[in-house]
Amino acid sequence: MLTSENPKSVPTDINFSFISSLKYVQRADWNALLEDDNPFLCYEFLSALEQNDCLGEKYGWYPHHLIVRDVAGALIAATPLYIKTNSYGEFVFDWSWASAYEQAGLNYYPKLISSIPYTPATGKRLLLSPKLSSEQQVDVASKMIQATLSESEKLNMSGTHWLFNEADECNYFREQGQMFRLGCQYHWHNHNYESFDQFLDKFISRKRKKVKQERRYVKEQNIEIKRVHGNELNEEQWQQIHRFYESTFYRKSGIPTLSLDFFKEVGSTMGEQIVLVLSYSDEQLVACAINFRSSHTLYGRFWGCTHAFHSLHFEACYYQGIEYAIFNKLKVFEPGAQGEHKISRGFLPTKTWSAHSIHDSRFEPSIRDFCKREQEYMQQDYDELMMLSPYRS
Repeated sequence: MLTSENPKSVPTDINFSFISSLKYVQRADWNALLEDDNPFLCYEFLSALEQNDCLGEKYGWYPHHLIVRDVAGALIAATPLYIKTNSYGEFVFDWSWASAYEQAGLNYYPKLISSIPYTPATGKRLLLSPKLSSEQQVDVASKMIQATLSESEKLNMSGTHWLFNEADECNYFREQGQMFRLGCQYHWHNHNYESFDQFLDKFISRKRKKVKQERRYVKEQNIEIKRVHGNELNEEQWQQIHRFYESTFYRKSGIPTLSLDFFKEVGSTMGEQIVLVLSYSDEQLVACAINFRSSHTLYGRFWGCTHAFHSLHFEACYYQGIEYAIFNKLKVFEPGAQGEHKISRGFLPTKTWSAHSIHDSRFEPSIRDFCKREQEYMQQDYDELMMLSPYRS
């Protein structure tokens, strides 16, 4: 039961349910839960995944979202949840856990996760209405975790996982006794730079020289760069960009899960939240970097090209994004998961967190110990990576 200083706006009774699609929720109601304009949590993005053949049996993602309503039926909280029949597209790797289950003759899949499909970006996983007081949010968050764990066990899942949680949200999971895994990405932070050159002036000399050299290589190849938003592209351009996207996965023996219709839909519905860096050679489109943005963060997601151009990947995926962030006064640029080579280009090691619950008491102690030891290793690795910073002390 909730307590409220304004019971007319926030009734005391709440109800939990799980839905197989966002079509059972109104767009405005879902988006009203978001405290910012994180592109991956918005209704438009998540619904486009569901409606354009990006989930389901083919890829092992089945929507099972948690919905919390008050007694009047108003949506006051939610969690994007998915039943998973594999570990693809999560970026918090648990294949060793699955292997241990298999060796014991048990099933690790299905499992229940709260994450954004194919998107290793930190964000809220417990979406709480701003109409709730801080005390109510704590209470509702706790009940949401308990309801999710109960649902997971009821469905005979091996465990429940909340991936890429924001730091302040981790406290909710910690109080519920969840295990934590520590990861590392590489993020750029805007210290009120007025220009790319001002940002680069913070580098030590040899690192600054290398960046300037890479940018010069691109100019010497007569590559023309254009930055456009998703709602500025026509049908033919989206088709070409989708081919770039697919080609990168095929070269790396991956699976291109996002359909052309998905890109076209979010390009239309999310407009300027999609930022594309288009590269032209002899007036022909030869490469594209796909980014998403909020009012404060730029997220690098995908890259594709017709063939290799010297340093073009660094220019299109990193330097153009930094310039865009500076010009638009964005605070952070997250260029995607992994890649120590990003450090020398201004992206510093940044900790990421995920919370986990394993339901089988025979495996839980060993996995909890694994998480503890992994955290110690990752902390040491993080400290060593920070020493590679290109910035002057």
